[in-house]
Parts: sequence; C-alpha cells; structure tokens
Amino acid sequence: MGAWELLLTALGLMLVFEGISPFLAPGRFREMLRQVAGLDDRTLRIAGFCAMLGGLLLLYLGKH
Repeated sequence: MGAWELLLTALGLMLVFEGISPFLAPGRFREMLRQVAGLDDRTLRIAGFCAMLGGLLLLYLGKH
C-alpha cells in the first residue's frame, strides 16, 4: 500500500470514528460540544496534546 493510500485510509477511518457519536446520540453529542466550548484554552490544549500522544502511541504499537 502506498503512502497516499495509507493516508486516505487513515483519514477515512478517522471520519468514520468521528461520525459515530453524532449518528448514534445526536443530543448527547450536542451537549458534549456545549461543554467543550465552555472549557478554557489551556484545558483544550492539554486534551488535544493527550489525544495526539495517544494517537502516536497507537501508531507506534501498530507498527511493532
């Protein structure tokens, strides 16, 4: 599999996973977005950083 195919596969999977919550529970998803919108910048940055680290860890574990 080429690099572009792998990238498109990863993006496709990301969109599938991102779409599960609003599809299955739109009301709860909307409430979660309201709560996230109320968080301060520092908390959002920390959450984003942790998500990136988790993603990198999964990628690393998937390669080895």
